[in-house]
Amino acid sequence: MACVSQSVSFDKCFCGQGSHSSILYSILNKDYSKESNYCHFRHHHHPSALGCSCESRKKVVLKIPELTCRLASEVLLKTLNFIKNLPSFCQLPEEDQVLLVQNCWAPLFVLGLAQERVDFDVVEAVAPSLLRRILLNQKSMDGENQETDPNTPTLAEVQRIKLFLLKFWSMDISTKEYAYLKGITLFNPDVSSLRTPHYILALQQEAQHTLNEFIGMMHNGDQMRFAQILLTLSTLRMVSTTSVTELFFRPVLGKVNMNELLLEMLCAKLN
Repeated sequence: MACVSQSVSFDKCFCGQGSHSSILYSILNKDYSKESNYCHFRHHHHPSALGCSCESRKKVVLKIPELTCRLASEVLLKTLNFIKNLPSFCQLPEEDQVLLVQNCWAPLFVLGLAQERVDFDVVEAVAPSLLRRILLNQKSMDGENQETDPNTPTLAEVQRIKLFLLKFWSMDISTKEYAYLKGITLFNPDVSSLRTPHYILALQQEAQHTLNEFIGMMHNGDQMRFAQILLTLSTLRMVSTTSVTELFFRPVLGKVNMNELLLEMLCAKLN
């Protein structure tokens, strides 16, 4: 198992990080400082909340992209190997195979991160300084983009992934449970334009039933565990495919089309 023991600090608001003693900075950034102080207060005095509003605006990137992206690539390869080794998947029409992979690869990948216990840390994305934007009096110069890429994931989006990982690790999910959960996730009958949605629904229900039986056998009929696992799994629906792509694969792949890449990789492994 690959494990990177770096973790995001959930008890510190990004907007409250760093101190700027410059008088010029204080003058130019007066309004932002007031907002940051409010966010910092709200975050620390309301622990039951997901976090302050700045989390949905703060853009972040991997702290150690070289290591984390390598581990992410290994997880993606293992995920595709899992898919291509499922007889029930290989028996589906080719069109359905493509649709399921393109629509379900991101939550399957996050499940893979959980199974391989891949942890990661993020830092704030570098953005142009406030002073530079004021002095230039324009958003771009000589074709250079002065703004952070709008697709760069936010702190809130990354925390959804982190919280999912922490929850699954706390429940000590077994290898077989992960396999059933991947089947439940892959065989998603709600994907649009499927040719065999009813058969795919039956495959999903079979995976759920087998998971329930396995938990009952290994955990003395603990129905609460089954419900908690499925509830936590449902939170993966909130994980953005774009965020997963930008965070884990853009640093090494650039602006490649992930759907085309996945199809190419899947076809290569199926031949």
